[in-house]
Amino acid sequence: MRRFIRFGLAALAVAALPAAIDRATAQEADHPSGKTLVVGSDFGVAPWMVRGASGPEGFGVDLMNELAKRLGRTGVEIKDIPFSGLFAALFAKQIEFTANPLNITAERAERMLYTEPFFATGNGFITLGNAEMKALEDLKGKAIAVNRGTISDTWATANAEKLGFEVQRYDSFPDSVQAVVTRRAFAALNEIPTAVYAASQNRAIKVAFKDYTGRNFGIAFRPESKEYRNKVEEALECMKLDGTLVKMHEKWYGSAPDAGSAIHAVYFGYGPPGLKGFDPVAHKLTCN
Repeated sequence: MRRFIRFGLAALAVAALPAAIDRATAQEADHPSGKTLVVGSDFGVAPWMVRGASGPEGFGVDLMNELAKRLGRTGVEIKDIPFSGLFAALFAKQIEFTANPLNITAERAERMLYTEPFFATGNGFITLGNAEMKALEDLKGKAIAVNRGTISDTWATANAEKLGFEVQRYDSFPDSVQAVVTRRAFAALNEIPTAVYAASQNRAIKVAFKDYTGRNFGIAFRPESKEYRNKVEEALECMKLDGTLVKMHEKWYGSAPDAGSAIHAVYFGYGPPGLKGFDPVAHKLTCN
């Protein structure tokens, strides 16, 4: 009987080999080792990724270059893709994964694989320099400017009636900030890092209030790229542990990230805990 059991287990192992080989072949085709890493991002989100004199530059560019180096890729090609077309480009295999400052959400996690969180964000409220905002309740009776179709727009739409403010929608973040400068709106709402950077570039405005909502940025992959997602996540975790991500934040955002945020934390398993695509597997890092 034992011989038959051993034979059966061996047969199952042999039968599983072709599937494992097929997966490895597919991973190599989608993420070819020793070749240029191809990713996609909207170039209009300063200081994450903007057009410079010699090409794209910003936090996201430094991040992708460092990931490519740690993954053993020869370089990086960052395709400029409007946010509205980013997911279509991902699923059409025009890019390997996203390089955008992309919020991790339960809805998106149903369709794609995320890495663990690596950059904390939330609602940053930009006002004129002499304005005061100490709590969300201070928005009552005022107008809030948002970039149409963003997470900020979603939040404002969901909370406008409860908090008693008006929502003004604009086609770009700079337009929403201009609404504040020209006093058409009390505040412009965007991701905290984006808002902090915008305020650092314009003395007339400030980030009057930060509302950390628990949102975080992650890198998104196609569902079949699980093994490569895990590989990229391990590289991200090493960048957290050796301080690389903190140095990038200080370089591009002009300040240290908030203590205890996702830019420091290494999470158990792979992917965002509690969401679809999370793989509760312990792993030991080998950081160079």
